[in-house]
Amino acid sequence: MENNSIIPKEFWHNRRLCVTGGAGFLGSFVVEKLKERGAQDIFIPRKSQYDLVNIEAVKQLLSDAKPDIIIHLAAQVGGIGANRDHPAEFFYNNLMMGTTLFHESWKAGVKKLVIAGTVCAYPKFASVPFKEDDLWNGYPEETNAPYGLAKKMLLVQSHTYRQQYGFNSIFLLPVNLYGPRDNFDLESSHVIPALIRKCIEAKANNQPEIIAWGDGSPTREFLYVEDAAEGIILASEKLNSSQPVNLGSHFEISIKELVETIAELTGFTGKIIWDTSKPNGQPRRKLDTSLSKQLFGFEAKTSFKIGLKKTIDWYKNHQNSKLLANS
Repeated sequence: MENNSIIPKEFWHNRRLCVTGGAGFLGSFVVEKLKERGAQDIFIPRKSQYDLVNIEAVKQLLSDAKPDIIIHLAAQVGGIGANRDHPAEFFYNNLMMGTTLFHESWKAGVKKLVIAGTVCAYPKFASVPFKEDDLWNGYPEETNAPYGLAKKMLLVQSHTYRQQYGFNSIFLLPVNLYGPRDNFDLESSHVIPALIRKCIEAKANNQPEIIAWGDGSPTREFLYVEDAAEGIILASEKLNSSQPVNLGSHFEISIKELVETIAELTGFTGKIIWDTSKPNGQPRRKLDTSLSKQLFGFEAKTSFKIGLKKTIDWYKNHQNSKLLANS
């Protein structure tokens, strides 16, 4: 890895890039890091102009952007509740976005396609830590299986298009992400932003308790968004095979401990009520991250508590700026 500081400038020099989802949570950090590496020609499609579920919109995007490399981050995502309430949308929209963009990118002569898959593609009861070889050893956890399987089909597409057409694509499996700029809407957010918002609002309103889903027993691994962005860019630079590769932090925490940690960091001292009528989701999640280090030198740098503090600070500042704007 001695030449790591040289490779980015050489790799991104004079490349035409397209980052789908580039204005979103993860995508905004990927775009910032690309610019830091000297990338100048970055096309960021907006859904209002290019609805990637529609094949004509995909064709128009490729015609307008003429990219050498596409980093595909656009997705319909959400927590357990959103996945449970909209399974058909999560399956269809993610499948159509991915497979259509994949096929049309090959036809258009794109040089490299980088796909962000999801940890939800893993079997519900995969051996812990999850190794890439475990991907096909069972059915995903039911509440997010439609989303996980839609993304997983892009791995099949990657293998088959490389085999038949020699098309260069890579497939990454990021674990649950968190960080500044995340979605804090309680109807559709993931667990960390939802809990941060609940704790901060409960403290501000002197509420005696918050409600958390499930029983607190499941475990999760979380990856700070800036680390995830770095992993995606390193893989874009160095990985040229269709084997799936995990992106994670190698840190596992129970939901119960997560809630207690967020309560502590936000200063919420009330009671935590566990709503066991709500689903727990997958029992355990922890990735084997050795392959990403071996293949492209990726290791997460941000400790979990520091990442949480940054996320909480961002949310507080964002809420304050919104209140000032509305006053």
